[in-house]
Amino acid sequence: MKRLGLTLVAALCLAATTFAAGNQPTTAKWEGNINVNKLGKYLQLSSVQSEEVVNICDYFSEQMSRATTAKKDKEAKLRNAVYGNLKLMRKTLSAEQYAKYAALMNLTLLNKGIDLSK
Repeated sequence: MKRLGLTLVAALCLAATTFAAGNQPTTAKWEGNINVNKLGKYLQLSSVQSEEVVNICDYFSEQMSRATTAKKDKEAKLRNAVYGNLKLMRKTLSAEQYAKYAALMNLTLLNKGIDLSK
């Protein structure tokens, strides 16, 4: 009976820690990698837009990589990378596509634990 009680307590503790670990905020570094194929389908890009978006996403990934590994001015570099990406996308996409992209980017940043409102 004692062993059964200890086994139940151990199982309960294991389940509680596993569940609690899933609720922690994401603090991992996001390198800015964007799946361009899925993005293209979601935004219904033309072939010309698709080429531009690939270039913009590559540039964004490079800038995010630099920002996340920076030792100085990390917040400023993250902010510049994101807003630079949005500026380039605004020039490339239609108003409707840009609205979808901006909402998607905002949600992604929130999910990755990146807050630029500071």
